[in-house]
Amino acid sequence: MRTVTTTILLAGWMILAGATYASAQGNGNSPGLAQVVALDECDPTTFNAFAGPDFCKNIALGYSTTLANLLAGAEAGTPDPGWDFEPDSMTINEGTTLSVVDMGGEPHTFTEVKAFGNGFLPPLNPGSSTSVIPECSGGFGNVAVARTRVLQGSHLDITGLSKGKHLFECCIHPWMRFEVDVK
Repeated sequence: MRTVTTTILLAGWMILAGATYASAQGNGNSPGLAQVVALDECDPTTFNAFAGPDFCKNIALGYSTTLANLLAGAEAGTPDPGWDFEPDSMTINEGTTLSVVDMGGEPHTFTEVKAFGNGFLPPLNPGSSTSVIPECSGGFGNVAVARTRVLQGSHLDITGLSKGKHLFECCIHPWMRFEVDVK
């Protein structure tokens, strides 16, 4: 009896997993949901000393990036690979909602851009460049940028994407980039 129960539970789990995957990809019959995860490994001690208490709410176990190391890597053009959108790209069907979840320790933006480029914080741009792509200009003082902010543990849903390629990046950490192809 135990083997039969285990088999039934396993089969049910596999069906649920398959349905969840199909839903995430979107199908031809109804809009779906596709998830993108924003990740970072901020070190609470160094980030909070600079930006204020509870700015960095790192949930990573073990490894974290100090503010000094993040700045040095960005300036050298070798940003920390642990600060990323996952996946980096995907293909979805038109009508699919793109849900961006911030599972990192600090805020990010998920801003649609015409071309990838520099964000609004020069110390995080390669070589500390002060040039900023138009979509990120003004930082959070720009309502269009502020609307794309995703706080730790929250999500942002993107709907109504037209067919074609769309580029998104974090206007704070401009190496965090994502490309979606809408079919």
